[in-house]
Amino acid sequence: MRTPCWVPALYLGPAVIVMVAACLYPVLSAFQLAGYDWAMGTPWSTARWVGWDNFVSALSNSRVWSSLGTTLLFAALCVSAEMVLGIALALALEHPVRGMAFFRTLFILPMMIAPIAVGLAWRYLFDAQFGLVNALLEVAGLSAQTWLADPTLAFAAIVVADIWQWTPFVFIIMIAALAGVDGSVIDAARIDGACWWQQVLLVKLPMVMHVIAITLMMRLIDAFRVLEVIYVLTFGGPGDSTEILALHIYKTAFVGQQLGVAAAVSVLLLVVVVLLSWGALRLSNPMKGEPR
Repeated sequence: MRTPCWVPALYLGPAVIVMVAACLYPVLSAFQLAGYDWAMGTPWSTARWVGWDNFVSALSNSRVWSSLGTTLLFAALCVSAEMVLGIALALALEHPVRGMAFFRTLFILPMMIAPIAVGLAWRYLFDAQFGLVNALLEVAGLSAQTWLADPTLAFAAIVVADIWQWTPFVFIIMIAALAGVDGSVIDAARIDGACWWQQVLLVKLPMVMHVIAITLMMRLIDAFRVLEVIYVLTFGGPGDSTEILALHIYKTAFVGQQLGVAAAVSVLLLVVVVLLSWGALRLSNPMKGEPR
């Protein structure tokens, strides 16, 4: 007996309603707000229509481009390091070893901690007077550093914090992907004389390349949206050396009370994230290239 056409709608309906309420409505509100000049705490009736002026203001603001450059550099460094470390850890713990369950749990813990707590923890670790990082440097015979007061060191600090928190995400995805690799293919490569490095580079990684691509895109998307850790750790300082685009949007909206301009920058950020999401969907489509 054929399933009535209304049955899928019955099951999907609640999820669609939640997605519309949680995702679509805020996005449409951002597009609407981007066309108005409005300050928080005032009635919406006082909002003034400015059209494309907020977008022009955002695109002509040097701090927007500076924040975008910082975001691109931050994303490139963090995601590259996370992918390399995550894949290396997954390869190291792919086979059963003594204490493997302990190490897997240990590596996953950073991802389970709230971002605010991560920011606070690393702020204390990088503290110039009492931080553990400077204490270790002094033990090693090196001079202590003012980590969060120097633009270069502060940027390095947020990169280290992000790598520490999100490398476990790559590790989890990759160890699951490697577990699905056909063992007979690896055995055949071993019989043909392939060493461990050749098995990894020429067999294992190519077989999970689609998973690597999807994980890379997911991390890139998240790197563009990161906020809480940097907010707590540096608040974009010193100066604007660690002010990524998401933090610039927050400051513009809630510190500068320029909600329309902040919404316009948010729309621009949304365009970047949508393009990355589209790329991830294209890479994750197992039927692409198949004849219909």
